[in-house]
Amino acid sequence: MPPLYVVQQNAKIRIQNRRVLVQDEECEPPQTLISIPLSQVEQIVLFGNVGLTTPAINAFLEQNTEVVFLSLRGEYRGRLVGHITPHVPLRRLQYARLNEKDFVLEMAKNFVRAKLTHQRVLLLRHQRQNSKAELQLACEQIDQAIESIAHKTVLSSLLGVEGSATQIYFRGLRSLIDPQWGFEERNRRPPRDPVNVLLSFGYTLLAEAASSAVQTVGLDPYAGFLHEVAYNRPALGLDLMEEFRPIVDGIVLWCVNSGQITLQDFEKGDAERPILLKEEGKRRFIQAYEQRLETRFTHPLRQMQFPLRQCLIEQARQIAQCIQSGDPHYQAMGFR
Repeated sequence: MPPLYVVQQNAKIRIQNRRVLVQDEECEPPQTLISIPLSQVEQIVLFGNVGLTTPAINAFLEQNTEVVFLSLRGEYRGRLVGHITPHVPLRRLQYARLNEKDFVLEMAKNFVRAKLTHQRVLLLRHQRQNSKAELQLACEQIDQAIESIAHKTVLSSLLGVEGSATQIYFRGLRSLIDPQWGFEERNRRPPRDPVNVLLSFGYTLLAEAASSAVQTVGLDPYAGFLHEVAYNRPALGLDLMEEFRPIVDGIVLWCVNSGQITLQDFEKGDAERPILLKEEGKRRFIQAYEQRLETRFTHPLRQMQFPLRQCLIEQARQIAQCIQSGDPHYQAMGFR
């Protein structure tokens, strides 16, 4: 079930007759923008200044509905969650595996291999349509990077391969975007052009979906293998999202090339955030993102078709199986 996104500033969320109401508090009387049964809300994502009444908080905690707080610009702030997972034995194993260097390295290799493979698939798909030399060269170089993964013996070396290949990938992606967008390379903290703003925004949404998937199967989203364990960083959630990043890249490509998002959807910010995505542009991007996450794919292990959001959970379940068995053979989705 897709999250409930609230981007309207100064809105307030209330509970009335077991329904979630999102109301515009700047109207007199307050105007109801959204009304949905509480039973149909599994996750709520709030952007910026959105309020919650105490009865709403109590209802969400009781139902174990997760509330994610993001800044107006999309940076993660925190989350409200209900009951702690009862999967103590699984989490104990997860923490124990973090001390097994070979297991950690092999899991990390599989996450990187999955990411680079899916990046290559996206470029190849467009290469068949555009026949650009930049795309062909990028695909060949990513191929070489994928082949080198098996020979890496330390995590730092693996991360070097991932970083170099990702730079190559974004050079290929650049050739698919009109120069008027000013996209030269991947940059962040802060993103310095509209395309990078969309990429960062999309990755934030995806990271929350991946972290929720990890929690759904009983794992600790903060104890990862590829990403360094650090305070308030959902390392395992980020591990899981790596192979799904090209999904966001494809959404961004479609948005900027189809006119779903235009340069008029952005405005100048300040030195901290030079480019900002306007509220209406945010809504349209979220709509495109959610439509994509409802696309169905055949899961390689289950051999059943699931929406992409469910595939995240199935891949998180596979991580749990790797941890339980001690066999770090993680199989990628294999997008084509």
